[in-house]
Order: sequence, then structure tokens, then C-alpha cells
Amino acid sequence: MIIVHSLQALRQALLGVPAYHPGVAFVPTMGALHHGHISLVAAARRLSPTVVTSIFVNPTQFNDPADFARYPKSLEQDIDMLEAAGTHLLFLPEVATLYPQGTQHLPPYPLGRLEQLLEGVHRPGHFQGVCQVVHRLLQAVQPGHLLLGAKDYQQCMVVRQLLLQTALPIQLQIVPTMREADGLAMSSRNRRLGADGRQKAASIYRTLQWINSQWPHAQPAILEAEARRQLLAAGFESVDYCSICHAHTLEPLQQADADEPAVALVAATLEGVRLIDNLPLGPKMA
Repeated sequence: MIIVHSLQALRQALLGVPAYHPGVAFVPTMGALHHGHISLVAAARRLSPTVVTSIFVNPTQFNDPADFARYPKSLEQDIDMLEAAGTHLLFLPEVATLYPQGTQHLPPYPLGRLEQLLEGVHRPGHFQGVCQVVHRLLQAVQPGHLLLGAKDYQQCMVVRQLLLQTALPIQLQIVPTMREADGLAMSSRNRRLGADGRQKAASIYRTLQWINSQWPHAQPAILEAEARRQLLAAGFESVDYCSICHAHTLEPLQQADADEPAVALVAATLEGVRLIDNLPLGPKMA
């Protein structure tokens, strides 16, 4: 595996590969890798002969500086995992590499309602930061395929919007969420949970499964209220949202309708750790 830090070294390593060629698949990460990330690398290898991965903890997508400071880092372990998984090229940029003019006063992306819902309410500016870093990484790597995990569902929809707005010729591949044996979505944040919290955390997936078992025979508001009650009863300190939304726009669904592609999304805090998850509802999810 080749490891590069600069844009010049990145382009040199990809010399001879046309820009945005399907022969290159890209998996952006913030490190602290787990098997969910490795599943993205495996999917990328099935798509393209060259897999590029990045590790970069992006400061512009953290609206809470303390959350940025606490973000786990395990670079040596990450490198070993990526090499074992078959990554061909690892890009490790510094902040100044991607933001040579600094991180202040960056031009906004017109995301409209998509950044005003769900995570956008609780993490203002987060998706602007996501677009800023993803756009820069895509311009640097110039892949034909971009692979993201479905656990960060709203982020996937935001990046899809980014690709439409920028007209970059890149195919977005959304890879299903990898889960632990008890259903907990794999996440770098899970390692901050204690043993008791880790056991309670699996309640998120059980709650999502319960919503799916009731859909579309009960109205969204009823399911959302009961799901919130279940999570609090399981030991979660707070629930930012438990929402049933249109799967493409993420607008809240007011009525149960089997013909509408729907997704249930949850954000809840346990032991001071904020966890998110989601589950497509019904057979018509696209």
C-alpha cells in the first residue's frame, strides 16, 4: 500500500489514470476504523482495480470543538487494517493541504431543506463542513466511484446532492450498514461506551426493527412517540429525534403509505455518546 500526504504525491501515485475513471474507487474516512469501513474497501475492490482511501478528521464538520477533540484516533492500527483489506493508496492530508486558505469564511453549498432537518437541527453547519471536505477530496482523488456507508444516511443524501450540484462524473455507491452481532451499527463512537452502555446501545436497532414491524399499519407520529419511549426506557439519556421520513428528501412523513419510500432515523445519547442509526421501511426502499 502506498501512503501519500500531499496533493502532488497523490497525483503522482495516480499518474496515467484518467480523471474520474471507473478504475479508481474512493473510500473517505476519518480514521478510528472498524469492520464497517473495511466493508467499504471490500465493496470498492469489487468495483475497481484501484482503491484509494483517505483518513482525515475534518474540523469544519464539528460544531462542537470538544467533540472534535475527543474524536478517537488509531492511525497505526488503521494503516494495518487498510493494508490487510487491499487498499492500494492511502491519502493522509494535513488541514493545510485541503484548506490552504484556512477554514474560515468558506463559500456555502446550497443544500436547502436537506441540511435543515434531523442532524441539521442538532448540528448546525455540519453538512456544510461535510460538503467542504468531500468536494476537496473528490477534486484531489478524482475517482470514478465514491463509496459511503448507509449508517450516515442523511450524509449520503447530502453527498448525492453535492454530486448533482457540482456535476462531478462520479458514481455514488451506498453500502449497507455493518452491524455487531446484537444489531448495533458499527461506529467509531462505540468505543467510548462502557460495558453497560454498550449493552444498552443495541436497543436502537431493536427499536428500529419494531418500527419496521408496524409499518405501514400505524401512523408515523404514533410510531415515533412509542419509539422514543422505548429508547428512554432502555436507558438512553436523551433522544434528539426518532423520525419516519421520505427516503430521498428526508421530509417527515405525515401519513403511513406503503407506496412511499420511507426510512426511520434515530439519534440518541447514551453515557454522553451520541449515536445515530437508521433503517429502510418496507419493500419499496430505493
